[in-house]
Amino acid sequence: MTNESSFLRLQARTQRFTLGTPRGFQVSPDGSRVLFLRSASGADRQHILWRLDLATGTESRLADPDVLLGGGGSGYTEDLPPEERARRERSREQAGGVVGNATDADVRIAAFALSGKLFVADAVTGETRELDTAPGVIDPRPDPTGRHVAYVSGGALRVVGVDGTGDRALAEPEGPDQACGVAEFIAAEEMGRSRGYWWSPDGTRLLVAFTDKSPVRRWHIADPANPEVAPNVVSYPAAGTDNVEVRLAVLSLDRDRSSRVDVDWPGGELPYLVTAHWSAGGPPLIALQTRDQRRMETRAVDPDTGATELLATDTDEHWVEITPGVPAWTPDGRLVRVAVSQGGYRLLVDDKEVTPPSTQVRAVLDVGADILFSATESDPTQVHVHRVDDAGVTRMSTSDGVHGATRGGDVTVLTSWSLERSGPVIDVLRGDERIAGIASHAVDPGITPNLRLLTLGERALRAALVLPTGYEPGGGPLPVLLDPYGGPHAQRVMASRNAYLGPQWLADQGFAVLIADGRGTPGRGPAWDRQVAFDFAGVTLTDQVDALAAAAEAFPELDLSTVAIRGWSYGGYLSALAVLRRPDVFHAAIAGAPVTDWRLYDTHYTERYLGHPEEKPEVYDRNSLIDDAPKLERPLLVIHGLADDNVVVAHSVRLSAALVAAGRPHALLPLPGVTHMTPQDDEVAENFMLMQVRWLRSALGLDAEVAQ
Repeated sequence: MTNESSFLRLQARTQRFTLGTPRGFQVSPDGSRVLFLRSASGADRQHILWRLDLATGTESRLADPDVLLGGGGSGYTEDLPPEERARRERSREQAGGVVGNATDADVRIAAFALSGKLFVADAVTGETRELDTAPGVIDPRPDPTGRHVAYVSGGALRVVGVDGTGDRALAEPEGPDQACGVAEFIAAEEMGRSRGYWWSPDGTRLLVAFTDKSPVRRWHIADPANPEVAPNVVSYPAAGTDNVEVRLAVLSLDRDRSSRVDVDWPGGELPYLVTAHWSAGGPPLIALQTRDQRRMETRAVDPDTGATELLATDTDEHWVEITPGVPAWTPDGRLVRVAVSQGGYRLLVDDKEVTPPSTQVRAVLDVGADILFSATESDPTQVHVHRVDDAGVTRMSTSDGVHGATRGGDVTVLTSWSLERSGPVIDVLRGDERIAGIASHAVDPGITPNLRLLTLGERALRAALVLPTGYEPGGGPLPVLLDPYGGPHAQRVMASRNAYLGPQWLADQGFAVLIADGRGTPGRGPAWDRQVAFDFAGVTLTDQVDALAAAAEAFPELDLSTVAIRGWSYGGYLSALAVLRRPDVFHAAIAGAPVTDWRLYDTHYTERYLGHPEEKPEVYDRNSLIDDAPKLERPLLVIHGLADDNVVVAHSVRLSAALVAAGRPHALLPLPGVTHMTPQDDEVAENFMLMQVRWLRSALGLDAEVAQ
């Protein structure tokens, strides 16, 4: 096995070198402990719940799946309920074991599910035990006082005492299309909302989402490799079609049926429940969007009557952006939100702007005596952690890179990724003083990217040029491989070494790999984001072409007579688009899981950028690929997972059918059993990448063998 193939297997085995990296931090408000998730090694996919005692600096295992389910280290096989598999697909979660947990307000009682069973751990005593509950547990959450745990089973919201007594249903679905306390597909896939219920601060009531998917069209996802298996039937809200209906109610833990209070909110006018928040600072908050997403309202809910009060309205001629962590209350009852003002995403406290327009707020991380948030300043490749109080804004992260944080009381866990190393540095701070660190067990990839971060062209496009190891500029012509995502809401060009490990392997196969973030990618403000409105195809493809031209001008060794492009999801769409509409620039393409007809993609994402297909059919025609099939004159390989329930395989099949009808040769590679996530088995993942490189080299007229 070559060194290159060894890297590919290692990359798959370590889930792109993320296993062994601590995550999911929770800090007790008294500053005495930190809970976090981490696998035992960089090649172990089973995550363990750990406790760090800040007084002693000692780490200990609070919940080890092998002990809890595997008989003390003998190992076990996960048996996940279908609802949990769907949740993990939405979050692109590929690890196992304890992949998520929730705690009470003191970060003492932690609840989590393993193979559909409910466990609770006491972070003070170290005791972890299974509770006797209904089967198929998902999303368990202790109440803030640590007396009860709510969870979802079979579409019902249930509650059980932390001592395991009193398990009962609080709300049950009225039919097979209804569910209580879960996030619907659109919320989880596009809004960043993975939950469907919220505890009151005193632990006596819950705000609960009730969903009804009966209006949504049913799609059938078959497994042609196993024709005896019935197709998977999914409720998929394609652009222009009906969504899941969502209602809210406040439920009490007492057994009086009249304790249910329905929330009065204009669901017909504002059908999207973006998020909710319930803290001691005030009544429950809900954020609601119109179908066209041009208006978002923040409303307070009276939990006794269900009446709502309008607190804030945000509007935009294109769409109102969703920012994680808001709306929220400060402890003294001031409303925190993020809104567009003077060209920036700005943090507002009771409508007072507390951050400058040059600071693009990305997420609110914690709201306490001050507000902790992440933001980008002048360099969109970097994300920094800041706090703001009456004295102004202070940046907490001091080194270049991509930073995140979690806080409890006066203790902050700061996670920092940089170009200087692979894997993160995790510091525990009390105030501004470092008091501890949390080790990462991630495997060293053994690769140092030969990287240049560039600012290209008149639009100052941020790009990364990755050259073969040991190659110096002027060393001779190199075929070019563009490796973009290129669409809204995702960045590829970041100040983190781990972002360039896979691209470096591609470069070492004899390519100059160019990654460019065009208009619509985050970090550069609302005007930049909205330039893709109604014109995915024109704007995002133009930016890739311009980035290539500018990079070649700066690095003449880039051979513009031999240019390929590959990508997945939106990057797959962009790759197919490139050879269909700009064959003068691009000479071969690999399109993985591409959207080819935007009428087949979901409501919330597609309508945000392209409008409603009945109102703007010409926009959908112009941005889809099917009608371009007769134009194909370059080699095109289309790859798609047959089990993909996000970008369904119909996208690739319809494009292939149109190409066949037009007499245009191409290749279509179906992946049985694969979802929207690429294959992760060591050998399959290795062969999957080797096959792509061999195909590219052949399509470009290069030596078909992978470079050694």
